[in-house]
Amino acid sequence: MLVLIEDDDEPSDDKPTGINDYWHMLVVDDAPEVLEVTSMALKGLKFFGKELQIHAADSARQAKQILLGDIPFAIAIVDVVMETDHAGLDLIRWIRDEQKNHRIRLVIRTGQPGQAPERDVISTLDINDYKAKTELTADKLYTLIYACLRSYRDIVALHRNKLGLEAIIQSSNKIFAHQSLADFTQGALIQLCALLHIDTGALYTNVDCIAASHGDKYSKVLAATGRFKEFLNEPLDKVLAARDETKFQELYRAGGQKFGDDFFIGVYKSRLGFDNLLFLDGIKIDSELDKQLVEIFSANIGIAFDNQAIFEETETTQRQMIYHLAEARENGSKQPGKHVQLVALICQTPAQAMDMEPREIEVLYRAVPLHDIGKVAIPDHILNKPRKLEPDEWEIMQSHAQIGFDMLNHSQLDVLKVAAIIAAQHHENWDGSGYPKGKKGLDIHIYGRIAAVADVFDVLYNKRCYKDPWPVEDIMSFFKKMSGVKFEPSLVDLVVKKQDELISIQQTYPD
Repeated sequence: MLVLIEDDDEPSDDKPTGINDYWHMLVVDDAPEVLEVTSMALKGLKFFGKELQIHAADSARQAKQILLGDIPFAIAIVDVVMETDHAGLDLIRWIRDEQKNHRIRLVIRTGQPGQAPERDVISTLDINDYKAKTELTADKLYTLIYACLRSYRDIVALHRNKLGLEAIIQSSNKIFAHQSLADFTQGALIQLCALLHIDTGALYTNVDCIAASHGDKYSKVLAATGRFKEFLNEPLDKVLAARDETKFQELYRAGGQKFGDDFFIGVYKSRLGFDNLLFLDGIKIDSELDKQLVEIFSANIGIAFDNQAIFEETETTQRQMIYHLAEARENGSKQPGKHVQLVALICQTPAQAMDMEPREIEVLYRAVPLHDIGKVAIPDHILNKPRKLEPDEWEIMQSHAQIGFDMLNHSQLDVLKVAAIIAAQHHENWDGSGYPKGKKGLDIHIYGRIAAVADVFDVLYNKRCYKDPWPVEDIMSFFKKMSGVKFEPSLVDLVVKKQDELISIQQTYPD
């Protein structure tokens, strides 16, 4: 493979060095003088701020090897007759049909038009131009390459635009499902790059970008590139406190919107009292259309964030209400106030180890605090009895499982439907000896099986009115003894394997 970059200047630290810093053209011709003439005719060509780098192949076979590499070729000028009379035409079919590369601009340049008549070739092959070597003067070659680069640039922009739209659509689905604003923001940045004809690689290497939302109650960097990448998902205050960010600090505090020589910043007040921020450093935005695109992008990110923040606030309120309701009963029964939260946290460990879907784990986490909600109907003298319950008292205590199910089962909300299952089944035993229905094995819902393990682990680890905390060794011995009896064996294995993680949860959130 031969690469020619004609340049009489001395090497400079300012010269581009990366693949994406050039436009790449492949000359496929078995005549060495063709490459030399082409290089001389195109010497010094620049398009959209980038130089042209010319690569050469003296056969279709070598061209295929080069095209299978990592270089993003914009143009290929292909001779027809090389190792065979139709080698160039076969190469073009390979590029379009087998490699599915419809972005590269393909030009036939032949010294033997009779071998491949222009009308036949242009109508049957997906090429962009057909030139006889005798008609392609230096000026016409220059014009041809400029036109091909312009076409390639626009096709790549459209392709990135499509990818950006797909990313936004996919992340929008997550936003509508109330999960990920960061994915939406990252996808929107890709979309913005396409609209502004910015190379995505350049954005991540040459442009320092940050998109964030900042307020008294919430502050988070949602998307970041370049020097800001280390702050991704961190509070914006960390960026503002960095010593080397004087320029950014001043622009942010000034607020509003400003296009500089090599930067853009927009600070937008949201309906919730936040500042939504977009800052691009190392980018030149000249046209009014591009400026409008940036403005619209920033405004839409602000709206999306507002909607997400409203949902999260509502969701947090609901979660706190569930905790307070569950803890009110636990406190009434003189149980530790953190029991419901600890059981919820413990449930996540086996659920994650079993590769449950993130949404399913989240629903389980929110629902399991209500596992003992049926105890609201159990008299305090039974709940708080420090000695073993009498048979009639034990029968009343067991009724809390069915009562909890009856309280929650009529809801159409996912969290409460799952909570109803857990309330009803977290005292069922693997061997069928549990209550209230005597379910056994896999007839017990996985939520109930996991909740049973988490509930018992927390009860044994902590002090209760009727018992002192157990040593960890005794807890593990109990679980092993109850494997296949009270608990699902595979869950017992996870408890033993993950015991350090479960103990860490207890120590991080002590009663």
